[in-house]
Amino acid sequence: MNQQGKLIITGASGFTGQHACAHFLKSGYDITAVSRKRMNIEGSIHAECCDLINGNDVYNLIKRTKPKYLLHLAGQSHVGESWSEPVSTLEANTMSTAYLIDAIRKESPDCKIVIVGSALQIDPSSISSIPHPYSLSKTLQVLIAQSWAFLYNMNIIIAKPSNLIGPGVSNGVCSIFAKKIAEMEKKGMEKVLEVENLEVQRDFLDVRDAVRAYDLLLTRGQPGETYDVASGNIRSLGEIIEGFRSVTTDDIKVNSQRNDLIENKVAIDPIKLINLGWKPSIPLESSLMDILTFHRELKEKC
Repeated sequence: MNQQGKLIITGASGFTGQHACAHFLKSGYDITAVSRKRMNIEGSIHAECCDLINGNDVYNLIKRTKPKYLLHLAGQSHVGESWSEPVSTLEANTMSTAYLIDAIRKESPDCKIVIVGSALQIDPSSISSIPHPYSLSKTLQVLIAQSWAFLYNMNIIIAKPSNLIGPGVSNGVCSIFAKKIAEMEKKGMEKVLEVENLEVQRDFLDVRDAVRAYDLLLTRGQPGETYDVASGNIRSLGEIIEGFRSVTTDDIKVNSQRNDLIENKVAIDPIKLINLGWKPSIPLESSLMDILTFHRELKEKC
């Protein structure tokens, strides 16, 4: 029996979305998993196809489901694609959010909403600091959500995640490394990783810990607040590669084009989330092992 109430998860077929569906199903929610394409769903999750940049379709979805909760994960998350397709990136990340929360305003005004932004969003008063169209789209997404919360007194919370890692299909750098290592292990090819800059630094958090954070925000997060979802530890790509080296018997070598550039660290601090009772539970080493195992098993199926 579903005890927690109706929950819509957008972007349900994506990397984080699949982990979210599994987690919230176990937690007793009545889940509607939303994606643009049909997806195979196991268990009692209800699947819905909906193009979130179609306002009428979004309105009809909310009118039918009347959710108690919304976890908005859907969007375009590839920085490179945002350079070549900036307008479609804006549509995917901003208009989908506007259509969703406005439909909820009309049809399910008591719904509690978690909008998942990005560590790459910026202070909108500093336009010259926008690094790429993706950052612009996530900044505007959050502004829209915060504006609706203020103007219409809606129950909206912003989650600002760092770089999420873990088993599953992902475009993240850890998955890219693991895929290459699994391929090298299987094919016996030259065991060399090509990395542009080993000194690039990121906060890496296991996606399963992030999903637990989103669960906590849906139940205990304060409307109008923004919560950083992060490990609180900054790691270089060099450290990540050393982590992968520790979980493979192959002698992995690295070719790095440049090691002289250290990027500015993104300011992200999970203290507000920790004060709600959350903390990361999956060590980086376990995450890297799980990622590599996932890609090894994919290679075995090929």
